[in-house]
Amino acid sequence: MAATKDPRPCSIADALALVGEKYSLLVLREVCLGNGRFDQLVRNIGAPRDILATRLRRLVDAGILTKRAYSERPQRFEYRPTPAGLELEPVLMTLMAWGDRHLRTADDRPMVIEHTCGSELVAVVTCRACGGAVHHEDLTAHPQAPGWTVTGPTAS
Repeated sequence: MAATKDPRPCSIADALALVGEKYSLLVLREVCLGNGRFDQLVRNIGAPRDILATRLRRLVDAGILTKRAYSERPQRFEYRPTPAGLELEPVLMTLMAWGDRHLRTADDRPMVIEHTCGSELVAVVTCRACGGAVHHEDLTAHPQAPGWTVTGPTAS
């Protein structure tokens, strides 16, 4: 089957177009950890400097990060998450929990996040209305884009 020139309208695809580039989520991880200076980001992520500069510029332009000078001579900047950037932090926590469960052993985890209650944070997606944990079998998709069903585009 040939690829369609007009793929399914999708907020996941839109978000990945912005934060799905290599190193973008790692930049957000570091900035959320408080490591927003360029040299810290280079060291902690391992990205080439030119690619990192491009990712930072794109994340600032998109309103996910802010850029603030912390030194005038030489001019240097640090990056901080905006409210939109902080909204992505649960995505990072959920992705980390998946990695811990499926790619690591219990004693091989590189980071543990502690909640203010003092317990280790284990990210779980819950329903805002009922508070119940979200499981695949509990979900029903309702496409809202005109001309689309769950299985694909409707016949024209």
